[in-house]
Amino acid sequence: MANQKLQGLIAAPFTPMHKDGTLNLELIPAYYDLLKSNGVTGAFICGSTGEGVSLTLQEKKSVAEAWAACTKNDPHFTVMPLVGGTCLNDSIELALHARKTGLDAVSFTAPYYFKPANVDMLAQCCAEVAAAVPDMPFYYYHIPVLTGVGFPMYDLLKAVDKSIPNFAGIKYTHEDFMDFLSCINFQNGKYDMLWGRDENMLPALSLGSRGAVGSTYNYAAPLYYDLIHAFDNGDLETAQALQQKSIDMIRLLGKYGGIATGKAYMKLINMDCGKFRLPVSNMSDADFELFKKDTEQLGFSSFCSKKPESQPVLK
Repeated sequence: MANQKLQGLIAAPFTPMHKDGTLNLELIPAYYDLLKSNGVTGAFICGSTGEGVSLTLQEKKSVAEAWAACTKNDPHFTVMPLVGGTCLNDSIELALHARKTGLDAVSFTAPYYFKPANVDMLAQCCAEVAAAVPDMPFYYYHIPVLTGVGFPMYDLLKAVDKSIPNFAGIKYTHEDFMDFLSCINFQNGKYDMLWGRDENMLPALSLGSRGAVGSTYNYAAPLYYDLIHAFDNGDLETAQALQQKSIDMIRLLGKYGGIATGKAYMKLINMDCGKFRLPVSNMSDADFELFKKDTEQLGFSSFCSKKPESQPVLK
């Protein structure tokens, strides 16, 4: 898939946990079936939603192996791990493991403790990791709200163009539409630009985005496919209403404490992924009951992802 642009919804899966906080890898085959049955075309594993920064190196490898095992016979489902971050040697080790395990691509984000001083230094970091797996597509994960590294991605593309042969594109989790469109148009659309803000999908579609990576695609993929269908058919009024429904759903994440609320949504569709690790705060049982009432008012059950009928409730 070196020159292939990804399309459709790519979920950023939660990493399933047991009650004691250990990995619940046994849930991943059913998780894959859930995503696949709702039209999701890939999984961006061990990212922000997947608590990659809270996992040990071995745990990240175990998660990668579990996803590889259940998707190995599905050429239409892309699995891409986030390999790092701060330690380039660990990132290289995880990239090599991804290749050995048979995953489809790798992603890397900016070092966020000792930060690169300029875009050329960031490009050098990308080059170090990408060179370790020259036969795999390499994606940069742009999320300045968490990394604190906010160079224009247009400048990064200029810095890596022709110097990193396997640089495939960018997972763009930021709101700079001017920069995003410039990246889409760079070198006549050479690079794959994956949109990463679920609540802003509609404007991204208007700029030409055809692939997106997001956390809410885990549990509300039908909503977004309806949005895409409405946009593609020129029904802007319906597309706007569906985007507002997405925004209302995402607002509940903030109301109930942030990213861990996503696992509460998963619990509502009978895919219990456990809790987030510290320092993330988890929802109390009392708040979960209030949350359920809010989702009922939202009509969540009318647009949420559905498990295959033959699949039992798993925990």
